[in-house]
Amino acid sequence: MEAPHTPEQLTLRLETAFDVEFTFHKVDHLVDILAPLDRDTQDFILGWVERIASTNIQISYEFTRRVVEALDRLDRRVIEAWAVHAMDTYDRVGLRPALEVLFKVDDFLAHAHAHAAGAFFDEVKTVLSNFLCGLSGRRLELKQGEQVYTDSERLFLPNVSASMESEADNFLLCKARVAFMWAQTRFGSCRVDFDAAFARFADPARALAAFQALDNLRLETCLAHELPGLWRDMQALSQRHGDTALPQDWQPFAQAFDAAPGKPESVLALLDQAYALEPPAPRIYHAALNPQAVAEVRSARMAREKMLLRVKLAQLAEEHRQESAAQTGDKPGKKRPQPPQFEARQQGQAWELTLDSQPIAPPEDVRQLLTSVSLDWGEIPPEMLTAAGDGEYDPALYEEKEKNPNEVWLGTYHEEGAHLYPEWDHARQHYRKNWCVLREIDLKPGEPGYVDEVIDKHHGLVKHLRRTFEAMRDESRLLKRQAQGDDVDIDALVEALADSMDGREMSDQLFMHLHRADRSMAVMFMVDMSGSTRGWINDAEREALIMLCESLEALGDRYAIYGFSGQTRKRCEIFRIKTFDQPYNEATRARIAGIVPRDYTRMGVAIRHLSKLLNEVEARTKLLITLSDGKPDDYFDIYRGQYGIEDTRQALFEARRSGIHPFCITIDREGKEYLPHMYGHANWVEIDEIRKLPLKVADIYRRLTT
Repeated sequence: MEAPHTPEQLTLRLETAFDVEFTFHKVDHLVDILAPLDRDTQDFILGWVERIASTNIQISYEFTRRVVEALDRLDRRVIEAWAVHAMDTYDRVGLRPALEVLFKVDDFLAHAHAHAAGAFFDEVKTVLSNFLCGLSGRRLELKQGEQVYTDSERLFLPNVSASMESEADNFLLCKARVAFMWAQTRFGSCRVDFDAAFARFADPARALAAFQALDNLRLETCLAHELPGLWRDMQALSQRHGDTALPQDWQPFAQAFDAAPGKPESVLALLDQAYALEPPAPRIYHAALNPQAVAEVRSARMAREKMLLRVKLAQLAEEHRQESAAQTGDKPGKKRPQPPQFEARQQGQAWELTLDSQPIAPPEDVRQLLTSVSLDWGEIPPEMLTAAGDGEYDPALYEEKEKNPNEVWLGTYHEEGAHLYPEWDHARQHYRKNWCVLREIDLKPGEPGYVDEVIDKHHGLVKHLRRTFEAMRDESRLLKRQAQGDDVDIDALVEALADSMDGREMSDQLFMHLHRADRSMAVMFMVDMSGSTRGWINDAEREALIMLCESLEALGDRYAIYGFSGQTRKRCEIFRIKTFDQPYNEATRARIAGIVPRDYTRMGVAIRHLSKLLNEVEARTKLLITLSDGKPDDYFDIYRGQYGIEDTRQALFEARRSGIHPFCITIDREGKEYLPHMYGHANWVEIDEIRKLPLKVADIYRRLTT
């Protein structure tokens, strides 16, 4: 066992951490406190002192004064949570509240388990939002609230969930509650007219409790059928929490729902019987019903979506009329005297519309409307499938309008409606939660003739690239040792004959098959629009993107282009140049021409946001290709040093863990000093000529897809 640090060594470490030449903090009494401790405890405390000092020296100093006393009352895991909570409080609301966290150690001790093992809303929101996206039904949003309930559009979770012993179980508890609230929206609990249903009862509150107890039993059966794996986890969670068993007089209800879960109407049919009974205690993952909140949100949504669906159907009918005319070669006929009537049919989670006996695949926004309407009404009312007549409704009145980001930046509440992302603090070895404020902005178009000039200037290279990408599209692979195929695999045949002569069973995989490559690609181009790209670098980026787009159109892979820039963590900007769903047309070309240098290079938050967008696309191979001229940087900020490099590296780790292949193409001749650390030795390249950039991307494509 190593000897403890000497007083001289402790003094040097503390004076360095507290920068005593400028802060004038006295460390003698702190040395006296730390000197009697064993080496392991000293290293534990000094490590956290230095990590906290990277955030704020005063917080670190006060932590050191109190940590030895806390050692007798808190275990090390709780002390770590105490230190991180103080730093997070400093990030969120400033120095004085952070010091209060340290001064009031008794208050922290009272909630020590929540801080050490609890699942915090900010930490689980992203994961659970992705989980929600994979579930059927209406699109739902996770929000923080005091109670666990849903208003049929938003699911509310508390700031911290700490009812279970372990951190993993508390995360599972959040997931189970989200799943249960989703079930309330998906299986009809939120479409009940509660006022009418409970009007005949003398005690509406008791009727609500009885209804909820019955509905919980119904939803549990629905979850067991829809999400059997998660359902088993939820039952195990309930057992570990010690939830009481269902009372004997409620078991017939559970058996009835097990046989046929039914709809909420089946719950109302049993309400008179349940009203006379004492409701059972809820399980740990159950969510409350809030009839008033549901009614307010539902009534507004139903009025809006009834009008909007009819408008969307009118647009579909017009598109169908024009397409039919184009296929027959006739001029579009006159519009019908009466608005067209659609028919809707749902198969599983898919919707099919029929107009004049011809099926029409509804676009995503119409599918979402149909799903939402069916959840509110239980079906699609026929009158809502009648397309709107001329001038009947204005869709602009009902569709959500995006705020102008440039105007919002000017206001006091500039974080309203923005994306909030964490940032990795390598000195702290923890994330700064909700640290970066990011907005997506549509890029203004540039010079109309710029793209044609670039294509004329590089017509030879564009032609060569098109041939290269077309060849990749037509690439085939020779698959050997197949059960059937186009030719005999001689190697496999020789081995099979040798096996048969040895008395072993002869393989039937004796053929070769020429397999045409099945491309399933999604590529995100992340373009540096910082001020340092001003001049020839900006021209190089724009010209390369134009040539790549012209070539990628021949390949058929899905691709998107976003620029990034910003100024400080409070104003990070992502510029939409081409989304995955947008075609490469004149508008896209004009936006590429509009790529101009702006502010600084805060890369971590841009990588996190574009990785999120990329993960929403269905593709087997996902690439995130960064075009940049230098290292991460920001305006008078610690980001321009090692902090920015480590945050970018951490963001790239996160991208890789989600299945994304990051690659960086840089024009910075000093890139070899930091890019291997961020991207790895094989995932970056430095170029010095514009002509090499599109060719290099073609090489990346070939390497990652074969």
